[in-house]
Parts: sequence; C-alpha cells; structure tokens
Amino acid sequence: MKPVSHNVGDFINMLKLEDKGIDRAVIFNKDGIRIASTCSIESLLDEPFCIHINNSKYNVSPPEKQRISSEDLSKLGNVRTLVAQLYEALHVGEYHIRKEKDLIQRLENLKHDITPLEEKRIELGKQALRKTNLKTWLGLGLMSVQFGVLARLTWWEYSWDIMEPVTYFVTYGTAMAAYAYFCITKQVNVTDRQYLLSIHKRAKKNSFDIEEYNSKKRQIAEVEFDLKRLRDPLHLQIPPHFKNSLPPPKRGSSTPSENNEKTESNRKNDEKSVLF
Repeated sequence: MKPVSHNVGDFINMLKLEDKGIDRAVIFNKDGIRIASTCSIESLLDEPFCIHINNSKYNVSPPEKQRISSEDLSKLGNVRTLVAQLYEALHVGEYHIRKEKDLIQRLENLKHDITPLEEKRIELGKQALRKTNLKTWLGLGLMSVQFGVLARLTWWEYSWDIMEPVTYFVTYGTAMAAYAYFCITKQVNVTDRQYLLSIHKRAKKNSFDIEEYNSKKRQIAEVEFDLKRLRDPLHLQIPPHFKNSLPPPKRGSSTPSENNEKTESNRKNDEKSVLF
C-alpha cells in the first residue's frame, strides 16, 4: 500500500482480490463512525480502527509515527553549519577563481592565435562579396538585355502574333533553368552559394586554412560559453572538462547540462553562424 496515493477504497478492493470469499468489508474508526472510501491510507493510520469483514470484526492498532523533534532539527542545523565549514575549508571558492583565470588565459591565447586568420578572412570575405555583387548585377544586366531584344523584335522587327510563342518559350525555358539549378544545388539563395564558392576558392588560392579557422572559432565559442556558465550568480557551474575534479553534486541537485540545455542549443546555433 502507498500511504499517499492509495485510499481506503483501494485497500478494500485489494482485500477482495486477495480473498474471493469476502462479500462485504467496512472500516470504522474508534468512535464507530464509518470511514469513507476516499480517505487516504496515511490518514487512516493516524489512529486505531476496526475492520468488519463479512460477519467478523478485527481491531487494528497502527504503530506510532516517528515525528521530528526540536532536538533533531537542531542537529540538522549543526550538520548544515558543518557542511558550510567544510565547503570553505576545501577552498572551493578559490578553486572556482583559479579555473576562471585558466579559462580567461585560454580565451586570450585563442584570440591571439586567430587574429591573423581573422584579418585574412575579412579580406577574403570582402573580395568574395565584391565578386558576388558583380555576378548579381551581371545577371540583372543580362535579363535587361533579354527584355530589350524581345521588345525590339515585338514592336520593330516583327509583330506580337509572331513573338508571342517566342516569349512564352523563353519564359518557360528560364523557369526550367532556374528549377534545374535548384535540383543540382539544393539551394534557393543563389547569392549565399556564390559567396561561399568564391570565398572557398580564394582561400585555397591564398593558402588560407579554413578548417583551422573554424576549429579556433569553435573553441572560442566553447570557452566563452564556459565562462558565462562559470560566472552564473545562481549556480556554481564548472565547465564539463573540470567537473570530474570537483566533489560530487548533492543529491537532488540538477547538473549544469540540465540547467543550460536551452543555452547549449543557442550556443551551437551561434557557432554555426560564425563558421563558413
């Protein structure tokens, strides 16, 4: 029986399932008042009661519950004070500061290493952007030339009756070409694809290691996230690669990964936005 979730009705049903010969079972308190079936088992065990099963009567005296006295509460307070003293004695605060300094130093080293790569990446990005814009305006110019040729043939060289099927097939052919481009590249945004193709081509030409750049950017994002979690004023959240050296967490406390699941997801999205 579960004292909180089960009630008297559940207890009587269990009795009938245990013994098929039970036709009637009723429970009365010590004053002879019948106890409702919705009464919880925990309340039933507060005082002696009587069970009437068929024509038999059984008196039940539940054991007394152990209640927490003021002395026990004072002992718990002493234990709490001792735990706080042990926490200070183990220099957990100093350990926290030392790990924060290590992360800051690591972040500074990573930013120092990525500075020349970042400058070269910015220069390659500007060149790729110029080339992408040039291709974009070139596409607009070609469309304008096509429009002008069709207009010339329609109003000067020939009539609309002759050019109508020509314009139809030209338009349909252009739509087929656009759809074929989508089927091949699986992308709708032409500008972004041309930008990435151009920057990768220029990076290879200028001996720019994109994998190294992406790796350092990812490491910087991870260290910044660990620092943010470490400085959280609500919880002491040591980064995952340091948690093995810390004392085990208290029972019932949530882990940093559970408290920051949403933050972790946002951090991964931020990492993707800085890589190419």
